[in-house]
Amino acid sequence: MALEAMWSHRLRTGLTMLGVIIGISSVIAVTSVGQGIQKATEQQIQALGSNVMLVLAGAARSGGISQGVGSASTLTWEDAQAIAQQVPAAQSVTAFLQRTVQVVYAGQNISTTVIGTDLNYPEVKNIHPQQGQYFTQEDLDSAHPVAVLGSKVRDDLFGTGSSAIGYDIRIQGGRYKVIGVMESKGASGAQNVDDQMYIPLTNMSARIVGNNALNGTAINGLWLKAEDEAQLDAAQFQVTNLLRIKHNIYPPQADDFRIINQVDIINTFSNVVGLFTILVGAIAGISLIVGGIGIANIMLVSVVERTREIGIRKAVGATYSAILSQFLTEAVAVAIVGGAIGIGFGISLALVAANVFKFPFVVSLWSILAGFGFSLVTGLVAGVIPARNAARLDPIAALRSD
Repeated sequence: MALEAMWSHRLRTGLTMLGVIIGISSVIAVTSVGQGIQKATEQQIQALGSNVMLVLAGAARSGGISQGVGSASTLTWEDAQAIAQQVPAAQSVTAFLQRTVQVVYAGQNISTTVIGTDLNYPEVKNIHPQQGQYFTQEDLDSAHPVAVLGSKVRDDLFGTGSSAIGYDIRIQGGRYKVIGVMESKGASGAQNVDDQMYIPLTNMSARIVGNNALNGTAINGLWLKAEDEAQLDAAQFQVTNLLRIKHNIYPPQADDFRIINQVDIINTFSNVVGLFTILVGAIAGISLIVGGIGIANIMLVSVVERTREIGIRKAVGATYSAILSQFLTEAVAVAIVGGAIGIGFGISLALVAANVFKFPFVVSLWSILAGFGFSLVTGLVAGVIPARNAARLDPIAALRSD
């Protein structure tokens, strides 16, 4: 009888369902997009190594203004070598020195990031040459002017997919031979790993930056690779203690370096995205309240329109519970059918968004179950008062109504 009543007033039923459909589809689509973005970011970070830790030099100050982390000469290559030798949790360590420079080949002139580093960089950062080779120990010892390009740098200078091996490029006026091209990794947050190039740390320090540390070769920072994520906390503790001893830092003096844990980055981002998804989902859930109010209004109107029908049913023996269940079932049916349509529409929206913006398509079971649960609760809550009003009608008064 509930389905027949819905079908006989199709337009009214469809408009009543609209609020529930919008609410459910919004909740599912928003949570799916949030989880997809979170998954994509985690995959990008893990592709670069989720068991790695970044140690940056301190910030230089000029006129009381901080120049940013890594700008001071507080870390040296010798610090990185000491960490590799004396920190048990460190599986591998690589030092780096980086600058934004102009790179020229033929008529192409681009600005990119050049990283001076050592032989451990590919292993620690999980990025390897796709063409050619990485520089060797001899290149590092002799400060040879050789370069390994990121895939975007290669494309910008030589053309997409071109071979750059063996060609000479100019970095700040110096001539460097291209010996390799790194595999494509894509962007991670604001950093595009493909828009970088790599040269020996010794060459970078001597020819591009200049040795500016009092003792040793100054670096901007170092990457530490642990055996797994569980070892990062131990590595962070050990590195902190070692560097404080080497740099003669004692309490209450502040560290002249900064440690960034990749796992902490993933967890922080996941928490932020999770909170944002809950916030937007809650806002979308307001549509469910609006949909419930719509169902209640329509059911109240339906009770008034069907007063004579209710009177006849009660006159021939329909009980209070029978009338109550009839109208309550109609309200629940409207909400459940609207919820089912909303779930299908929400999944479709999430799939379209995943394909358009190129992130993983993720629809959790809990969001679908929550959609059905919200639909059921909305129908029950919205249908209680109209159903009670219908069940309490006096049959004689109902039969006499127009």
